[in-house]
Formats: sequence, structure tokens, C-alpha cells
Amino acid sequence: MVAVNTQGTTSTSGSVASHGSGGADDRPEPPSVDVLALALESTQVPFAMCDARDLRIVWANAAFEQATGYDAAGARERQRRPVPPEVRRHGEMAALRARLQRGEPTTAELSIPRADDSLFRCKVHFSPVPHPGGGAPERWIVAFEDRTERLTHDAEQARIVEAERQERRSVNIIVQVSDLLMDVTDRVTPLHEIAALLRRTVVRWASFYVNDGGLRPLDAASDLRPPSGRGSRHGETRRADGGDEAHAPQDEVQQLLDGDKDRPVELVLDRAHPRASASHWLAERIARETSGDVTVGDVDGRQGRGGVMGGGRAFVLPVPGRRRVIGVLVVQPREPGELDEATTTVLELIARRVGLVLDNARLYDREHRLAETLQRAMLPQQAEVEGLDVWTYYAPNSENAQVGGDWYDVLQIAPDVVGVVIGDVVGHDVEAAAAMGQLRSVVRSYAYDVTLPGPVLERVDQLVAGMRIPRAAGLVLSTLHRDGEAWRLRWSRAGHLPVLHVREGQVTQLLGAGGPLVGFGGGQRDTAELVLAPGDVLVYHTDGLVERRDRDLREGLQALAQVVSAVTARDSAGIGEELLSRLADHPEDDVAVVVVRVPDPCDVAERGRSPRRRRWSLPSEAASVARARHAVVRTCHAWEMPDAANAELVVSELVANAVLHGFGHVSLQLYDTGDGLRIEVEDGNPAPPVSTDGHPGRVGGFGMQIVERLADWGWRQSSRGKVVWAKVRPGALPATGR
Repeated sequence: MVAVNTQGTTSTSGSVASHGSGGADDRPEPPSVDVLALALESTQVPFAMCDARDLRIVWANAAFEQATGYDAAGARERQRRPVPPEVRRHGEMAALRARLQRGEPTTAELSIPRADDSLFRCKVHFSPVPHPGGGAPERWIVAFEDRTERLTHDAEQARIVEAERQERRSVNIIVQVSDLLMDVTDRVTPLHEIAALLRRTVVRWASFYVNDGGLRPLDAASDLRPPSGRGSRHGETRRADGGDEAHAPQDEVQQLLDGDKDRPVELVLDRAHPRASASHWLAERIARETSGDVTVGDVDGRQGRGGVMGGGRAFVLPVPGRRRVIGVLVVQPREPGELDEATTTVLELIARRVGLVLDNARLYDREHRLAETLQRAMLPQQAEVEGLDVWTYYAPNSENAQVGGDWYDVLQIAPDVVGVVIGDVVGHDVEAAAAMGQLRSVVRSYAYDVTLPGPVLERVDQLVAGMRIPRAAGLVLSTLHRDGEAWRLRWSRAGHLPVLHVREGQVTQLLGAGGPLVGFGGGQRDTAELVLAPGDVLVYHTDGLVERRDRDLREGLQALAQVVSAVTARDSAGIGEELLSRLADHPEDDVAVVVVRVPDPCDVAERGRSPRRRRWSLPSEAASVARARHAVVRTCHAWEMPDAANAELVVSELVANAVLHGFGHVSLQLYDTGDGLRIEVEDGNPAPPVSTDGHPGRVGGFGMQIVERLADWGWRQSSRGKVVWAKVRPGALPATGR
């Protein structure tokens, strides 16, 4: 066995003396007082001894002096000074003194000022030194455990955790914003939702404003401040009266809109801003939209009242597009003061993402409108055909922003000859549209010269082969010749879907006179013939009406035949509306439809159930007024609505206004609401209609007054301009006043 002697050396023996034997040689000799004092003085742990009455330090070791910067005398001097506010904790110190007075060993977290005024953060352990004669202790030995490194580490860990939390929150906000922006077109609803998300998460208040030649709120119909101009240059502000004020404040919001600044600017709402400036308008707008009460001042001394919260300050961030600033994001922090760096970063990222997506949406919308306008310009609206009921329809694929190759034509070739053409060029691009325009012009020219469809297509084949049109195309060319009380149909097909012929509910595909695509004939084209009876219907269509991803073309044609056979309407517009409602709710391609019906004398006596909606696309020309009047009269007849004269006058005035004051194609829609006729006319001019007292010195200007006498009316913004609606009151025309 191994034993340890009092001198610390080892020895080996067969046995070890038991501690219970009481041998004096087995007990180590206790250290002397001088050795203990030297140990306390030499240890690296700060120690001090305090007087029990006032806790004044009477002794401290070298480690204490190294940790605090002063010895025992310096510590007593320091204890006489006022306690710094950051370490003054009266409640904790009172509890500590109470425990010490009871003689209880205790531990406390304290911050002790060093000689250089920094803080020595430590855990202090108080232990009583027993009085030799008994009784309450007169001294306390105090050990100081340095907590600086631990607290610094904890603070750093807390900072890292908080930074990670803020980063996760920021990423989550940006992800939510990205999800909302997936639904952005030119609508403003997602931007309202994004502003609400920011209010819930990072700021007290937030709102977007659009820069359309001047700031306006998201849901405003027009600009609410004077047009913007590049002002506030070099500290000068242009006053409303034309004067310059060199010392007037700059229009910092306008500088954001002009691109002169790209960082957030602070907008003090109760500060004087130049009149008719973006800063002044925005300050007043924010004051109205938020809660509270603040005075918005002007540089010329005038003031306006408005509500505000958040200390009367806001921060304005630009919402940049590709080539210009398309709006601003205005926020107010949760706490008064500056925006912190993390919040500013999140807001700037959101503003840039919103700007890019909104700019893309508007660019797409402009391209789509341009493409649709170009496409419709290539689809001439036919004149009214005497003796036939004709309805036409065209709609581009809503998912495609480019022009397509579908087209139709209705031609009054001669008093007793009508030509109907429908065709489709492969593709949805400018090249397809160009090929379509060329073919349409060629077919129109030859159809007026030669009325037999087969020879017309032969000449078209020859010309197209020489023109080297790069796209394949199919079409159906037909002519209808008046033959006494009947009509004789002649047609020829060039690789296009057959026309449907409907007689007494029986549907037949006109498959005769078929041939290859246009330009690939190279020989004789046949012409087929059919005599049409009163009540017969012809349906011309492109493949967009029947073709879907989930079914082949044959199934689509069968579905079309079933729908056509079940139609009960007795006018071409009603037949067309039934086809669209059942087959073209979500077209995957461009859709062109022409419905031709031979009127039946029995239509007056035997009315059929008719769809309660009609739509027409009219060119912006004077002839559209007469066509609209004729359409509404025929619709009122089909729906058995009396007193159609009121509706005829109302639609005449609305379409005339759209032609005179609007731009782009005019859309006319009619609805049977159950208690009257609702008329909607859409054009590309967003300016609202105005009722006037006429134009002095010239005829006209009373159109909306006529509408007011005959109908309840109003208007609303639309994606392409505005819609003016009128609900025609039942009854005869009101009597004129005398």
C-alpha cells in the first residue's frame, strides 16, 4: 500500500495506520496566520475586508487593486463619492445591508466603478469573520468573482440571437410580400395588404403613393396635386406666384421622385413646406390619414390642419422602377426617433421589389392593351347587313400579351351579296399578326372582284406563294347570295375548321370544298353550295373556342355541336352569348366567332328563351352609334322589353360620347337585371363624363341630360379607361315640359 506522510513524501509498507488511532503524526500542521495572510495577498482572486458597520474597505489584496485600479485607501475614498446613476440600485443595496446586519453570508451581483470610471461587473461573496470573543462579526471577508467576460459573452450571444431573430423576421416579411406581389397586375389591393403587413410587423404606420405625373393615393382616380416639375434646385424653391425664395426648404420628396436622392428622407409634418410641392402635399395627406392633431405649415405663412401620430415625423422611401421612380413608401416608426438599420434594410428591399413587380405589371398591361388595340384594328366591324342577323366576337388570350393571328371579316360585296371570312395564322407574335394583316387585305381585295369562293382562294394561293409569307394559315371564305326570300351559301375551306349549320336543332358540319392551307393549294379549289331556309344559323369559329389541354380537337367539336343544338335564342347575339358562356369562360387561345342567322317570320310569334347578356366591340367612329341603336332595339325585342325607345336614346348618347370624347375601341354590353335594362359603355379615356347645360353658340352638349331624364346612371374606373353605366327606367318617354 501507499501512504502519504506529513512531509508529503511517499513510503511503502505492509499496512497503513488508521486515522481512528489518534496518532498525532498523521495530522498536518495548520498554516500560521502569516501564511494565510500571504496566501490571501497572493491569490489571483480579488479579496477585500470590510468593516461590518459601514462596509468600508479596510484591506484589499493585489488582485483587487489590479481589477479596480485602487488599493484599500483608494477604495475607501471612492466609497465616499456619489454612486453613478447606472449602478444606483437602492432597493437591492438595502436588502444586502439587511442580510449583512443579520450576519448572514450572502452573494450579490454588483457593478463597481473602477478608477478609470469604467464598471467592474462581478459577483460579490460576503462571508462574516467571527469575533474572537463571540457576538456579531466586526469584519466581512469579500471575494469578487469577475463576471465581465461572462456578461460580455452573454451579451454577445443575446446580440447574435436577436440578430438572427430579426433576420428571420425580415426574411419572413419579404417572403410574405413576395407572395402578395404574385397577384399584382395594375390593381392596388396587394399594395394595401403589404402596407397592412408592415404596420403589423415593423412600423407603426405605412402607406404607398403612386407617382403618375404627380403623387396620388393608390385608390385615387386622378392626380390630387399639381403636376410635378423639377424644382427645388440648389436651395431655391419656386413659389406659386412665380417668385424665388432662396432660403425656403427644399422639396426633398420631389428630389426622390426625380431620382436626385435614393435614400430615405425624413419628412417633418409640422414644418413649413413650399406650396404646391410634393413634400407639402404628402405632409397634408399623411396628416389626414393618421390620427392626432398637427398643423401643417406653408412657406408663405399659411397653415392647414391635419391629424398625425408618431411625433409628427415620417420617413419617405422611393419605390424605383426601371427608368423612373414610380412611387414612394411612407412609414412612421413604432418609437419616436430614427429608423434602425435592420428596419431600413427591410423597407428598402420591399420598396425595390414592389417597384420592379409593379413596373413589370404596368409594362405587361400596356403591351397587352397595345396588342389588343392593334388586333382589333385589324378586325374591321361590318356594316349592318340587310336581311341577315350577324353577330361577331373576338377576344385575345388573356395569358398572352402579344397579338395573334385570328381574324374575321363580314363584307357587303354587293346589295344582294355578303361575304364572311374567318381565319387563323399559326402563332401569337408580331410576325403572325403581320401575316394575318396581309392575308386579310388580299382576301378582301379578291372577294370584291370575284364572288365565287373557290377561284378567290386560287388567286390567294398564287399571291401568297410569291409573297413568301412565313406562317401557315387556314381560313373559310363564304358568300351569301340573296335568292328571293332565301339565301344561297357558297364556301371553300383552306385547312380551317368547318362552319356549323344549324336547322331546327340539327347541327351539320359543312365539310365540303376542303383543301390544304393557304399558299399550299397549287391547283383548283372547289366551291360547295347550300340553300339556307328562314331560321337557319351559321357558326364560324376558330380553334380557340373548342380546343383545350384536357381534350383533343375532336372532343371539342363534339361539345360545340351539342351546345349549338341546345341553343334556344332566336337572335345571333343571343346564340353567340350562349356559346361563349358555355365554352369560352377560360379560353386558352384567341377566340373569334361569327354567327349568321337568317331571320324567320315566326320569330315574332314564337319567342325563345334568350340569354340575358349581350356584348359588342365597336370601332371609335360615328357609324358605331347607329349600330349600337340597332343592337339595343333588337335585344329589347328578343327579351320582350317594352318601350325600347328609351333604351335606344340612352345607348345612342353613351356611345356617341365614347366616340367623341374617348379613344380606342368602344365596348357595349347590355344586361337584363330583372327590373330593367342595364347598359354599359366602356372606352379608353379615364376622365369621368360631365353633364353640362349645352355649348353656347353651337348645337349639342345635352347628351347626359337626356340620359339623366331616362335612366339612373353612373361611372367607374376600368382596366382600360372607364365604364359609363345606365339603368333604363321602365315606361314610355317622359313628357316634354312647356
